[in-house]
Amino acid sequence: MDIRRTILLMIFSFSLLMLWNNWQVHQGNPPLFGAPTPTAKPKAETSDAAAPASSAGVPVAPTATTASTGTTVATVPGLSPSASAAAQTVLFKSDVLALTFDLQGAQLIRTDLLAFPSVDDPLKSFTLLERAPGHTYVVQSGLTGAPAGVAFPNHLAPFVLETDARDLTGDTLVIKFASTSGDVKLTKTFTLKRGAYAVDVSHQIENLSAQPISPSVYLQITRDGSDPAGTSSAPSFLSGPASFVGAAIYSEQEKFQKVTLSEVEKRKASYVKQADNGWFAFIQHYFVTAWVPVQGKSRTYDMTELEKNLYAIRSIEPAGTVAPNSSLTLTSKLWVGPQDQTALEALAPGLELVVDYGLLTIIAKPVFALMTWIFSLIGNWGWTIVLLTVLIKAAFYPLSAASYRSMAKMKMVAPRLQALKEKFGDDRQKLNTAMMEMYRTEKINPLGGCLPIVIQIPVFISLYYVLGSSVELRGAPWVLWVHDLAVRDPYFILPVVMMLTMFVQMRLNPTPPDPVQAKVMMFMPLVFGGMMFFFPSGLVLYWCVNNILSIAQQWYITNKMATLATAAHR
Repeated sequence: MDIRRTILLMIFSFSLLMLWNNWQVHQGNPPLFGAPTPTAKPKAETSDAAAPASSAGVPVAPTATTASTGTTVATVPGLSPSASAAAQTVLFKSDVLALTFDLQGAQLIRTDLLAFPSVDDPLKSFTLLERAPGHTYVVQSGLTGAPAGVAFPNHLAPFVLETDARDLTGDTLVIKFASTSGDVKLTKTFTLKRGAYAVDVSHQIENLSAQPISPSVYLQITRDGSDPAGTSSAPSFLSGPASFVGAAIYSEQEKFQKVTLSEVEKRKASYVKQADNGWFAFIQHYFVTAWVPVQGKSRTYDMTELEKNLYAIRSIEPAGTVAPNSSLTLTSKLWVGPQDQTALEALAPGLELVVDYGLLTIIAKPVFALMTWIFSLIGNWGWTIVLLTVLIKAAFYPLSAASYRSMAKMKMVAPRLQALKEKFGDDRQKLNTAMMEMYRTEKINPLGGCLPIVIQIPVFISLYYVLGSSVELRGAPWVLWVHDLAVRDPYFILPVVMMLTMFVQMRLNPTPPDPVQAKVMMFMPLVFGGMMFFFPSGLVLYWCVNNILSIAQQWYITNKMATLATAAHR
């Protein structure tokens, strides 16, 4: 009994702490857990010649801060920073993507996902990649492996746009950039397809010299360590694996490997260094940026901290020998978009694993498949959550019924337990002996109400993770006031309903014999309901439906047990 009291007090105290933390974050104050979100500091202006080289031979892009505007732009040889900012970016649009490239290196420096609303302004599109003051998240590529004194085109070199079209009008839009350094010409081609977040990318290498060359193509994602907009303040064990922000690599030999940015910073990252298959990516809640090099061709992987709070993950793939006056082309694929499991799985083996359910993947995958099947029938994600919860609750009806029957029996003998407590007072040994004897006489298992619930916990946690990780819920409406199941209830109606249903459940459960436990249990609906004020409405909807079904089931079984007990005593 003392252990139960201690556990309940710990849960209650922690819940209050989390409620206060979420309120502080909601008011714009720093969170209690961890330091405030770091921001990328502007980097000092350097020349191309002074640009530091990484351990992998890939140069680090220098930047400069303009005095007139204060914006951070890439420095292009022969152009002033202001001219570079004004003239060296170009925008392309498909039906789902808006891509902004910098002609310095043909870098992809901004990506707007047109089908997803911004966190801050629902009327604007969500921005995934971005190079702006205080934030860097870009995609780069180029050639490395040049002999001493020779430069190959890389993501610092000036490129020329060879495409006239800016918007996708048919099924595809082909974008070409070209750069010549010395006697080597590199042509980058990005092919956009209608309705697709996957971009086909090719690097054509032309050797214009009289000597053979052996370059390597590097594919790179560069990102700072700041948290994405709209990141939840709840700790990871509450928000689940979906809260992860960092790098990932997949290979057939090591499978799916996640790496935190702090591990990269401390040089403690563990990941496959060489493979001829797989992919690498940067992951955040709901979205992912991934390079998928050509399969079957050996490449090396590298993760590094370029400078304070700026990280890069890359692959380096030898192109082989390019004979004089000849060329060769290496292909790859780039994904910049939502964590759409079906599309990701079709793009590359294992890429759907960026939607990580942790140890509960074996349960969560079928739950997600069931959820998407239900949605295909009814077309509304809110009602999908309702029906999914009903189906899972029905599947576990026998276990739940056993639990509620046990609790009903405990509630019926509660007066006798109280009488025993008053009779034996502080003599714990005699009290426990008398209680065990009563349980044997009444055929009550004290753990009968707990074990069925424990068996169900993994499934309900898996459902919780599925709802918290599914990008399909982002921007999805339900009814009336709920316009986005991925954000909190704007009027807090669902959290209030959840608190009320929890109070009803408490009244249906047997009253704890310990007064302290009874008081703690009465406050639990307020605490947990208060935490749900800050949770996505889709998750709160799930808990509300689950509570309502539990109340109905428990009320039915309790009344049935009471009726049978009355009939037996007649």
